[in-house]
Amino acid sequence: MTARDVLARLDGLLPELEKLYLDLHRHPELSFAEHRTAAELARRLTGYEVHTGIGGTGVLGVLRNGPGPTVLLRADIDALPVEEKTGLDYASTVRATDADGNEVPVMHACGHDMHATWLSGAATLLAEARHAWQGTLLVVFQPGEEAGDGAEAMIHDGLFDVAGGPDVVLGQHVVPGGAGWVLTRPGVIMAATDALRVVLRGRGGHGARPECTVDPVVLAASVVLRLQTIVSREISATESAVVTVGSLHAGTAHNVIPEEAVLEVNVRAFDEAVRQKVLAAVERIVHGEAATAGAPEPPEITRVTGFGVTVNDEPANTRLTGSFREFFGPERVLEAPLITGSEDFGEFGGASGAPSVFWLVGGADAEAVLEAIAASRFEQDIPSNHSPRFAPVLHPTLRTGVETLVVGALEFLSVPGETLTA
Repeated sequence: MTARDVLARLDGLLPELEKLYLDLHRHPELSFAEHRTAAELARRLTGYEVHTGIGGTGVLGVLRNGPGPTVLLRADIDALPVEEKTGLDYASTVRATDADGNEVPVMHACGHDMHATWLSGAATLLAEARHAWQGTLLVVFQPGEEAGDGAEAMIHDGLFDVAGGPDVVLGQHVVPGGAGWVLTRPGVIMAATDALRVVLRGRGGHGARPECTVDPVVLAASVVLRLQTIVSREISATESAVVTVGSLHAGTAHNVIPEEAVLEVNVRAFDEAVRQKVLAAVERIVHGEAATAGAPEPPEITRVTGFGVTVNDEPANTRLTGSFREFFGPERVLEAPLITGSEDFGEFGGASGAPSVFWLVGGADAEAVLEAIAASRFEQDIPSNHSPRFAPVLHPTLRTGVETLVVGALEFLSVPGETLTA
């Protein structure tokens, strides 16, 4: 029995999957608050041994189907504090309270609703076709990917104690490539990331008497500008990194010099040595600028979150890419570019010692993508992940993501009747 046989019922399942996707899109939930989402996904794991509340709101489905390899399929389920501007009739209007107590708009601006729907569909089809494979299937719906520690939370909460470790870990992400495209890459595919919170201490006072103060706003401005020189002046042109100051907060009134300024800094790199070099430079610059300004106290630098480079196991990636080309045709299976975005997916493989493969599935109108590329307007015309205008086209995106997960799982699960080797 082939993957096409297992996927024969997908046409009949697609209407239900579309309803699930629209429901998840209309009801997004922030990291570690995905209670409704988790309950809905757990409810659909018919035939599975279901475990909920792992790592907070994570869900694990276990399907044991005789001797054979253990394959882990993972999807993330959390949304972002973004106000949706897609104009879709199923656009999110949800508002929620974030971890800091602020009311924020919420949107599935990174496509995790699509990821969850894909995995739900694949889990259903594989459960209905147990005669086509042997082994154990672990279906993981992971919370808190956007927070950066959802995978770690599930692992530390005993994910692998429930059903043992996997032999291979598989995952995927929707991207603004053409819908129906599948993109794979051996080795490094996504960057490492670190989020830092920097508190700069000043001495407050009246805006009319700056000579009596140490102005943390000016200090913050100096730090922001100086941080931009790390990549341009300290990193080789043959290497790459990104340093972004995504948030800067200081002051409460136009005529008051505040006591402190708070910055949130994001660092990304594809190489661990470059990553450490950038982090050391951030620390040096922040402390140096504070000393130059005469700050009364040293700055505080807190690592909020961070995880390593996403690296695909090359033999497993080669094997999987071959299966995708055979199923979809070589014209639909492309080489993925290096992605400066980051993922905590690699934590599952790292903690279990299993090879892992992460690939990308296009979710934008293919004709529009090709036209934008031809006009050198891809970045301007095609909304990317985390944009308030990001919304995958439903078809064929829904179908393709279910197909890739089923094809991938069957590539590594045993064929009934085959001789198992150690």
